[in-house]
Amino acid sequence: MLESESIPSLAGVKSMGYRNRSSSMDTDADGPTTYTLQGLIRQLSQFNSIMRDHGLDPEVVGQVVRQLFHCINAFTLNNLLLRKDVCSWSTGMQLRYNTSQLEEWLRANNLFQSKASATLEPIIQAAQLLQVKKKTSQDAEAICSLCTALTVQQIVKILNLYTPLNEFEERVTVSFIRNIQSVLQERNDPPQLLLDTKHTFPVLFPYAPSALSLEAVPIPASLGLDFLVRV
Repeated sequence: MLESESIPSLAGVKSMGYRNRSSSMDTDADGPTTYTLQGLIRQLSQFNSIMRDHGLDPEVVGQVVRQLFHCINAFTLNNLLLRKDVCSWSTGMQLRYNTSQLEEWLRANNLFQSKASATLEPIIQAAQLLQVKKKTSQDAEAICSLCTALTVQQIVKILNLYTPLNEFEERVTVSFIRNIQSVLQERNDPPQLLLDTKHTFPVLFPYAPSALSLEAVPIPASLGLDFLVRV
């Protein structure tokens, strides 16, 4: 989500100090050399096909996909909050494109109503935060109204980590960050900075009545249930 260069024109646009992570490399000789957005989408499609082939209820399929999308969101945002080298305008552009591709995958597989897209809202807003202007008080108000799915801690952390693309781009000033904090001081946000990657949503199994009448089901003689009397 953060390193896959899905937009070719941004491949050469890196922030100062950007570095590729060796932990993001796939060492399997039979697999790809790097993890890509296309590989992630193929894996999601494979999971979806397996669940469909086994006749899993569409409601349950949607819940599984929602849980998977929560994991994608949590790991992506946590990495963004811990890595200064990816907190830049170009990463914001790339991240927004990647999340839009996941939303398109949901629509193509009739899963958009599963609320899975809502779990991506934090990283969507983080991507927008990396792209918007960060200079005036009007910019600060716009950011506060935009980033409703991010906590104050997360917003301030991203602003502190924001890295200019080159020497001509200004860093986010301390006064601007303080302005953000003063506007959002009344928010009652949880104290933790990182998202809980192990959070699980409750699973609901819907009741789907069968159109087949049980009294019409023949009982195989091999079961040895001759003592049963049909009512």
